Amino acid sequence: MKYDKIFLIGNPIAGGGALKKIQKAELILKNKGIPFKTFLTQKKGDGELFAKRIKENSKDRILIVAAGGDGTYNEIINGLAHSQIPLAILPMGTTSVLAKELKIPNDMEKAIDLAINGKVERIHLGKIKNKDKQKFFILMAGIGFDGLAVYNVDPQKKKYLRKIAYILSGIKTLLSYNPKELRIQNGNYRKAYTAVVSKASCYGGSFKIAPDTNLLSPFFSVFLSKTKSKMRLTFQILGVFLGTHIRMKQTDYFNTETLKVTGDAHVQIDGDYFGKTPVEIKLVKNALSLVFPE
Repeated sequence: MKYDKIFLIGNPIAGGGALKKIQKAELILKNKGIPFKTFLTQKKGDGELFAKRIKENSKDRILIVAAGGDGTYNEIINGLAHSQIPLAILPMGTTSVLAKELKIPNDMEKAIDLAINGKVERIHLGKIKNKDKQKFFILMAGIGFDGLAVYNVDPQKKKYLRKIAYILSGIKTLLSYNPKELRIQNGNYRKAYTAVVSKASCYGGSFKIAPDTNLLSPFFSVFLSKTKSKMRLTFQILGVFLGTHIRMKQTDYFNTETLKVTGDAHVQIDGDYFGKTPVEIKLVKNALSLVFPE
C-alpha cells in the first residue's frame, strides 16, 4: 500500500448526484480496508482551506482525492500547490475536463483503483494575477468571450442544468458579442479580442483546443481570436469542435511560458470566474504532484 491514509475532499452539490457518488467512494475505500477521512465542502473556498490544513498537519504517506468538478479541483490545487502530497481525482462535476484530460474512468471502482495505484508525476501549473488577487490553474485561462460566457452563467441554471447552463450562456454571450481589443505581450506584441491560455489540451469536454499540449508540457499553448465578427467567431468555435480552429483566418496560436494581457475583458480559470484584465500569467514549474493512469 503506497499510502497510510487517504483524505477525500468532496463537493456534495457538484453535478450528477455527487453526494451519492462520494458515499459510494467511501464505501469502496471502507471495503478495501483503507484508512480515510472525508471533508465535504459547503461554500466556495472550502476545498482550498481543507487542502491547506491537510498539507500543514500531515507528515505520513498520504493521498488527497478530489471528488467534484473542475472548480473543486482548482480550489484543492490552490491549497496543495508546492506540496509533495499527491492529488488524485474522481470525476463527478458539471464537465470534469481534467478527468477527460487524464482519461479517468467514470466507473467509481476503477477510478479509485487508479487513484490508489496510479503513477505520480510532478506537473507545472499556471499562475494568474490581476490587481485584486492571484490563483493557480491547471487547465486554462479564458479571456474575452470565454471569460464573459462564464461570467454570464446563471448559478441556478448551473445547479440544475449543469453543462447546458454553460451552452446557454455561450449562446447568449455570442448574440450580444461586442468585444474590446486585448493586447497580448510575451516578448512579442499581439492584438486580439479573445484568448485561451491552455495548460492542457481539452476544452469544454473532450474538444482539443491545444492539440500539442498536455499536463506535462513545459509551456502554455495560446489560442487567439482576432475577429470582432460574430459570424467568424462562430466558425472558430465550430472549428474547435472539428479540430480545424488553429488553421483558420483571424486566429493566432503559439507557445509561451509567460504573458501579459491588457484591455477590458472578463477572465475565467478552469471554468470558474476569476475577474477582469489586466492580468499576468506565468508557468510555475514542478508545482503539483498529480496521479496519472499507469
